[in-house]
Amino acid sequence: MYDGRLIFSQLMDFLPRNQFNKCVQKYSGNRRIRKFSCYDQWLCMAFAQLTYRHSLRDTITCLKVLKPKLYHVGIRGPVSRSTLADANEKRDWRIYADFAQTLIADARRLYADEDFGVELDNTVYALDASTIDLCLSMFPWAKFRKAKGAVKLHTLINLRGNIPEFIHISDGKLHDVNALDILILEAGSIYVMDRGYVDFNRLYAMHQELAFFITRAKSNFKFRRRYSHPVDKSTGLICAQTIVLTGVKSKDAYPETMRRIVYRDLESGHRYVFLTNNFTLPALTIAQLYKARWQVELFFKWIKQHLRIKSFYGTSENAVKTQIWIAVCVYVLVAIIKKRLGIEESLYTILQILSVSLFEKTLILQAFSNDEDNDETGSLCNQLELFDL
Repeated sequence: MYDGRLIFSQLMDFLPRNQFNKCVQKYSGNRRIRKFSCYDQWLCMAFAQLTYRHSLRDTITCLKVLKPKLYHVGIRGPVSRSTLADANEKRDWRIYADFAQTLIADARRLYADEDFGVELDNTVYALDASTIDLCLSMFPWAKFRKAKGAVKLHTLINLRGNIPEFIHISDGKLHDVNALDILILEAGSIYVMDRGYVDFNRLYAMHQELAFFITRAKSNFKFRRRYSHPVDKSTGLICAQTIVLTGVKSKDAYPETMRRIVYRDLESGHRYVFLTNNFTLPALTIAQLYKARWQVELFFKWIKQHLRIKSFYGTSENAVKTQIWIAVCVYVLVAIIKKRLGIEESLYTILQILSVSLFEKTLILQAFSNDEDNDETGSLCNQLELFDL
């Protein structure tokens, strides 16, 4: 029988500790801290995420039961509810935001060759936002509506591996399209967005940065057709056109030509109108890429169901952002471990196994080797396809 290190400790071996320490040092996270370090805070919050704790009291109660084992996973400081609450309230959330970017860069390399259903050399991103409702009386800084608070997660997903490469946390009042102003674009990459991001000034700025966009047209946009191109209507394509905008404001906002592609889903019969500045990809590929955008919706639903970002352990803006960024770190860390260890199970299955085995003394791969249940009923693989909606 294996009598070595705990699974939780083995998981933390995959963390780039040097990079974590640099993030802590950059924001003086351990300044004037004697006992409960930022790494202790990270371990406690990661434990809460991995074991689905609903509150700080719940988290601390479980950790106290495991007190003889805490030293062996790296928790050196005394653990109490007030100590962890103070750490979440006062220590800069940017420590974990920067650390998440380090993990994301690592995951991106690991998933660079991942297949997402479309044969393409370009990097393809899906951009969307999701709102997390909050009680305005408890979270007065999270402005949304008159009697309702919320935070919004503006997220850019790399469709190769569904890795979040950009996340911006704002109050609920910030419109989705404003995320384009803070997004750092990559020339040659493809950005897939819904029609909430149709702003021709911003789309033209993307075009000038040599980035490609794919979005859906609004019902009232005005255009003039210049050319029509042949399409195979048996695939669901209705037409592929080169157009110019003719609206009073839009023709000045986007003065160049773009493509308009009309597609009807063969199963549902729904009709979709796509706009893009990419003139080289086949029209059917454009429709397939937009369909793949649904992965960002699944990402939001997945993390809301399986990570703790709907019930918060603190009410300040710093505490909320700290919890969200640590949840993102845990998600990406599990994705890294899955790839590096060659684990075939889904992220959902991995998290379920880890939630009940973190403090077991067994080799981490053995925790997954005896799992013969391939039932994915709890995962999101059974979600409706985009064009079935």
